[in-house]
Amino acid sequence: MRTLFDPIRFGRLSSRNRIVMAPLTRNRAGPQQIPTALMVLYYEQRASAGLIVSEATQIAPEAQGYLDTPGIYSAAQLEGWRAVTAAVHAKGSSIVAQLWHVGRISHVSLQPHGQAPVSSTSRRADAKVFTANGFEDASEPRALRLEELPGIVAQFRRAARNAIDAGFDGVEVHGANGYLVEQFLRDSINDRQDAYGGSQENRVRLPMEIMSAITAEIGADRTGIRLSPVSPVNDAQQDSDAQGLFNYFVDRLNPLRLAFIAVIEGATGGARDLVPFDFPALQLRFKRDHEQGAWMVNNGYTRAMALAEVASGAADMVSFGRPFISNPDLVNRLRLDEALAAVDGATIYGGGAAGYTDYSTFSAAGATSSSQGKPRTVVNAPGLTRARVS
Repeated sequence: MRTLFDPIRFGRLSSRNRIVMAPLTRNRAGPQQIPTALMVLYYEQRASAGLIVSEATQIAPEAQGYLDTPGIYSAAQLEGWRAVTAAVHAKGSSIVAQLWHVGRISHVSLQPHGQAPVSSTSRRADAKVFTANGFEDASEPRALRLEELPGIVAQFRRAARNAIDAGFDGVEVHGANGYLVEQFLRDSINDRQDAYGGSQENRVRLPMEIMSAITAEIGADRTGIRLSPVSPVNDAQQDSDAQGLFNYFVDRLNPLRLAFIAVIEGATGGARDLVPFDFPALQLRFKRDHEQGAWMVNNGYTRAMALAEVASGAADMVSFGRPFISNPDLVNRLRLDEALAAVDGATIYGGGAAGYTDYSTFSAAGATSSSQGKPRTVVNAPGLTRARVS
């Protein structure tokens, strides 16, 4: 029987265990959105995860929605990421870059020349974004014109190539949490009257063009996508037929033979049973013609849940978000069934080393390798609760 701690190979990617560090926005990038030496240390500390998915990383200047988030479109940014990927590889782990376009979840102060953010729609999101002034309301977006859509696809393609050039093992497209890809997918957001709006076929068109372009550029065997079929964050109201939409989307994705699909079950950082949705059925659609692709699950997993999910075959890998913030040695703690350290909520977003690289490891806290006599309840620590979870 397979366990959470067994190795796995999926596509061209490999992982020495089935524990994934989920993408976590931490707002520590330097000027010009360049990864810093502090970020190198942060990822290196957490490289016991078999696979790390980087924090969401904007594919272009206009793709940014929060202060001090890193990019992957300039030479300096790539150089910064090379130090991160080298440090993670030196520890024996794999790392993929999460490619991000926030769409309408942005503010004019973060956009080039103060321009309006772009989206599938011109309707403003009832959401907050992090700016130099703290949390502010998202700005009113501008609906992308038909002739602009190939440019968005090209930005994703270039970002994927840049990620490989920066030493990443692959990429994960951020198709979740109400950002640009999902702004096209959901009919609660997408109000277009052209070939990219209306029917499920039309709403899936741009996401499919993005995924097809990326897989053509770097190979499907090192490409994945993150989905959140029912999560309401960032004013992503429920699609009129969420099950039908994501069943259809996965069916369309399957011929590409992606390395993995990562799914947020329920509300990001919240209730897993927010609305009815058959996640096992979605997994079966992905796996029925694509057994070698990995199915990653996320959202509020405890140790016991993760062990059971992998052992049963309901998931190939389990990703943990918030627990990795305060437990850089999370894999060891899960292996030994040790309790998890709590997160300092005041230091999650922005700042320096405090609450970022200064969390103690299990051994540094003076514990022995034995868990006898110690609390054995792992804290149920779901992903970040603000809408800014990457």
